[in-house]
Amino acid sequence: MAESSTNTLRVRLVTPDRILVDQTADAVEVPSETGYFEVLYGAAPLLAVLGAGEVRLHGGEAEGQRFHVARGFVEVLPERVTILAESAQKPEEIDTGAAQQMLDRGHKLWNEAGEDAGKYAHAEEVIEEAESRLASAKGGAK
Repeated sequence: MAESSTNTLRVRLVTPDRILVDQTADAVEVPSETGYFEVLYGAAPLLAVLGAGEVRLHGGEAEGQRFHVARGFVEVLPERVTILAESAQKPEEIDTGAAQQMLDRGHKLWNEAGEDAGKYAHAEEVIEEAESRLASAKGGAK
């Protein structure tokens, strides 16, 4: 339940298999397909496609928490942010070896795309997600 008297947001981060966050925060940084945006209490309603990157929570019960997310949606309401992600992990949960293999696979897909714009787009998605996972695991995603 949002605490409107203290101007905090209720933040929920959910994947198909678990709820990672259900706490209050003063601000939330979210990666969308078009770039990062920050949500504060009282924000205008918004529905956005989630991009690959880090969700960062500031203030409130959730202070300092970070999660790497990929694919999904984020719903912003004046007192609440709900992030529905296909995958979400704390940086320390990321398997850097698997992320490096994903990056290598993305580069291979890029090299094999030929004249197919769809294959290039898919390769870019794979590369972007792998690079953001590696950066998050190293503590430098943004």
